[in-house]
Amino acid sequence: MDRILVGYVRRAHGIKGAVVVRPLTDDPEQRWAVGSTVKSDAEPPVDYTVVASSEHPAGVLVRLSGVNDRNAAEALQGTSFTIASGERRDLGDDEYWPDDLVGCSVVDEHGSPLGVVESVIFGAAQDRLAVRTSRGIVEVPMVEAITPTIDVDRRTIVATPPPGLFDPE
Repeated sequence: MDRILVGYVRRAHGIKGAVVVRPLTDDPEQRWAVGSTVKSDAEPPVDYTVVASSEHPAGVLVRLSGVNDRNAAEALQGTSFTIASGERRDLGDDEYWPDDLVGCSVVDEHGSPLGVVESVIFGAAQDRLAVRTSRGIVEVPMVEAITPTIDVDRRTIVATPPPGLFDPE
């Protein structure tokens, strides 16, 4: 079964086992709600249940089952959490899962290849596609004016980049 990344531990918080999680998910309030379960990237993976959750300026402040003191919380720093892909919500029109965009070809409005999506970079103002080109990675803002057409079924993204974005330096 495919696993989907939903967040990672930035750091411990306080002395009672709380951690600050950077949410990477469709609905942080629901995904990190009390009673939700996530699986760690540890070997072997560990299942955790959220026992407390609240907003935090750096993400979500979370208490997890079995993490009862600062030492246990500090041991989780950098740990990633996943859910089964079937647990994600249904998408609306013009919504995409980041992992569905990775590997898509990026072409200009004439169909000429520009590169391939290597990853999605999450940003405060907008997300960006990290596009592998012959000269390296180019970060392409995911705004309708620059990426007007995303066809996940055909694995193609049409870009209308501003001058200089893909030009050699």
